[in-house]
Amino acid sequence: MIPQETIVALATPSGAGAIAIIRLSGKDAVRIASQVFQSVSGKDLSQQKTHTIHLGHIVDEGKTYDQVLVSIFKGPNSYTGENVVEISCHGSTFIQQQIIQLLLRKGAKMAKAGEFTLRAFLNGKLDLSQAEAVADLIASDNEASHQIAMQQMRGGFSNEIAKLREELLNFASLIELELDFSEEDVEFADRTAFHELLNRIEFVLKRLIDSFAVGNVIKNGIPVAIVGEPNVGKSTLLNALLNEERAIVSDIAGTTRDTIEDELVIDGIGFRFIDTAGIRDTQDHVESIGIKKTFEKIEQAQVVLFLVDSSDLYATNLEKLKIEIEKIKNKYPQKALTIIGNKADKLTDDVKQLIENEIQNILFLSAKQNIGVDELKNTLLSFVNTGALRNNETIVTNTRHYDSLLKALEEVQKVKWELDAGISSDLMAIDIRSALYYFGEITGEVTNDELLGNIFANFCIGK
Repeated sequence: MIPQETIVALATPSGAGAIAIIRLSGKDAVRIASQVFQSVSGKDLSQQKTHTIHLGHIVDEGKTYDQVLVSIFKGPNSYTGENVVEISCHGSTFIQQQIIQLLLRKGAKMAKAGEFTLRAFLNGKLDLSQAEAVADLIASDNEASHQIAMQQMRGGFSNEIAKLREELLNFASLIELELDFSEEDVEFADRTAFHELLNRIEFVLKRLIDSFAVGNVIKNGIPVAIVGEPNVGKSTLLNALLNEERAIVSDIAGTTRDTIEDELVIDGIGFRFIDTAGIRDTQDHVESIGIKKTFEKIEQAQVVLFLVDSSDLYATNLEKLKIEIEKIKNKYPQKALTIIGNKADKLTDDVKQLIENEIQNILFLSAKQNIGVDELKNTLLSFVNTGALRNNETIVTNTRHYDSLLKALEEVQKVKWELDAGISSDLMAIDIRSALYYFGEITGEVTNDELLGNIFANFCIGK
């Protein structure tokens, strides 16, 4: 049931600023606003057209609160599908609270987190995946995550799912029709065409599911652990990547006792760099705790940068390094590993060639001299499959969508097997309904109060 109360909330971030926007939504939004608004031209706000802006004052019982601009958006042509009024006032926190309290006294109710977007969904202005994309758009902090959220908010993902669901629903109707005429032994659904449809749905679902690996790292950032022995330049490299003195650098081994984290956006992709304590045997209790945390951070990282002092790679150290590399590869086989030879400005070309012959794909750089840092950034980008992003393909970033897609794929594969095995229509119909259910979960054709509560509780108040 669609709520009938008129809700109000601050739509801009809390705190002082140049201006603030207070939003009302509901059938009485214009009426409530007109009770406290006096136009400079004497207009009656309740008689004004939709999508108009009016200058005036917020006044109550002879007291003037502020000079404001009031925007009117009448339903259904508004964000929520209801009557919406937005009051642009001066950004004093005192003024904001005074106006909101005044509107509450006039009959409005304080909005819950995400309630404006919830009403947009309930009134058919957005489907559920588009509504979730609104929250992703607000949270986006790099170009790639912004691009994905915009594409989903425009309906790219939901349109693809809706098309598949509609085609499957058409066949489901024919299968159900066969059940009504089971005694007649007739087939209304073309089995060959149905098999082709199931193959196409399976292909699309697998592509969307595979895209989650890319979408998840784009949305949340890619954790990168910088590891190595003490004093090989890990903190210097972090500072070079971030282009600021983020980590303390000294010649004393073991200076970094704890992990240091910061984020860098490279070509629209967020990377979360973790500078870890140097790995070595130590009797220092505090340093040993830092080393333990290093291994914990490696577990959490998707990319590991193993830094070595290339100026200290003599023949014996090369063999030791190869053993260490194999240990890391064996312990973390799923992680992208890059071996970095730091302080390469101290090496001759012949020595570099000698090292490259022993350590495949080693990347030479000098963090202190800022040489080779751009090449490292390109290497990091190579770990992200941005082809789908460049081609503007649908990329799944939401765990709830991913889970529903997996379940839908499982049901589609069941139906496909049943079709090939000549299983009766009544059993196929059950699994087709299940697949349709999971498709509907994504776009919101299938919902419940608990699901909606969990989704919109993560929104900010005012949106």
